[in-house]
Amino acid sequence: MRPVIAALRARGAHVEVTARDFAQTLPLLERFGIDHTAVGAHAGRGLAGKALGLARRSAALGRWARGRRFDLALGHGSNDVTVAAAALGVPSATMFDYEWARAQHTVNCRLARAVVVPDAIPVQRLYRYGARGKIHAYPGLKEEYYLADFEPGSAVLAELGLRADRPLAVVRTPPALSLYHRFENPLFARVLERLAAAPGVQAVVFPRTVQQRAELSRTPGFVVPERAVDAQSLIAHADVVISAGGTMNREAVALGTPVYTIFEGRLGAVDEALLAQGRLRRLQDAGDLDLARRASPHRTERVRRDPAVLVDALCRS
Repeated sequence: MRPVIAALRARGAHVEVTARDFAQTLPLLERFGIDHTAVGAHAGRGLAGKALGLARRSAALGRWARGRRFDLALGHGSNDVTVAAAALGVPSATMFDYEWARAQHTVNCRLARAVVVPDAIPVQRLYRYGARGKIHAYPGLKEEYYLADFEPGSAVLAELGLRADRPLAVVRTPPALSLYHRFENPLFARVLERLAAAPGVQAVVFPRTVQQRAELSRTPGFVVPERAVDAQSLIAHADVVISAGGTMNREAVALGTPVYTIFEGRLGAVDEALLAQGRLRRLQDAGDLDLARRASPHRTERVRRDPAVLVDALCRS
């Protein structure tokens, strides 16, 4: 949303930003200098807990927004903003790029006036959620838009005590608290073992939760950042990225860095297309990891797209 916020403000709009306190969201907003209001926190595991959390956060967001006379509410995968906007009679647009998060999309697609998604997702997959007649598709990856103006820096290497002349792997843990990823990922453990045993390889691991951070911090041989860092520059400098999620994979694709997915849930259309194009590889055996230096044949050219395309799609609601 960073370039969307900037583009809206450039067009004369007054924009206010809210975020829930989960993972690195608030520290990232602070690092990017985006003024924001924190509303609510993550509700944890389970459908019942998430439903209660949704009700509480949506009510809190509604109380905050009431009387502010908003003309439009925008969110990426946020049920809170669509529920609160619907309660207040404010038009809303929702974005996402993974179509199988059924509970989330059933709420968002029915309440939002615009459903903004990559054109790789077949529209028929979204009809079950109530998105028929609302879909505004955009070409490529959202990461190719919000990284369009990004140029990597090298300060993060020194910040984390990394050497530029040694292989660098960047790893993202499985989304253990997501409803669409209810099970453990044994391949991830084998990936960590492979990286720990690889001579000279530097491995930076980004946990999603406090529990994951505590477990990884007890494991020797890995760099586990204590706070939000310039992960996008780190990805650009990496020789390989391995992630059980989605956004970091696609950031690597957009930046041309070789990347493996170890996601064990149902593949979405975006990942299906990237795999077919050879821009993303699916790892099934940790022994197949290519940890070579930057001469890897899997490096690709960067793709940059105009963020105004996203803004126009969101504002058509």
